[in-house]
Amino acid sequence: MLFHKNSAVDWIAAFLGNPGPRYEGTRHNAGFMAAAALEAEKGVKINRAKFRSLTALADLEGARVLLMKPQTYMNLSGEAVSQAARFYKIPPEHIIIVSDEMALPVGRLRVRAGGSAGGHNGLKNIIAHLGTDQFPRIRIGVGEPPHPDFDTADWVLSTFNHQDAQEIARTARLAAEAVAYYIGFGPDKAMNRFN
Repeated sequence: MLFHKNSAVDWIAAFLGNPGPRYEGTRHNAGFMAAAALEAEKGVKINRAKFRSLTALADLEGARVLLMKPQTYMNLSGEAVSQAARFYKIPPEHIIIVSDEMALPVGRLRVRAGGSAGGHNGLKNIIAHLGTDQFPRIRIGVGEPPHPDFDTADWVLSTFNHQDAQEIARTARLAAEAVAYYIGFGPDKAMNRFN
């Protein structure tokens, strides 16, 4: 369900990734994959340019939610998220960030109500711009590099092999479901269900 453009917003759900065809299907774009799953599920298009992002308004569990795909590139995601948060006066605990996570195996989800960036530059930038790490995040496992000498940047910008691509598609759908579930039922129930 879409809302009139002047409607207030209760939550922000920001899906992290890098814009452009060069980055489609890469590990760092797991957040964008979850956004695509949510678009398909809810029949919305995240395509309105606003707050240095592509955006849409959607009804999730009775709440009005601004869906965002920041177009700033991953490392500057906080610029986009903080603009929207200030505009709609959304507190950090109502800003859900969906991102990739190397420390989790492919196909695993981790829901948290807050915490450190864990080395993720997109989350670091959001923490810097919001001035707190107390915002919910849903992290999608993309696996660790095959060996310690493998360059981390090369790894997160690599694509998934066939088997992992199928698994990540399933996990992206779960992450989209987890966003709505978190909004409707709160952190404890969401963590119990999806972690």
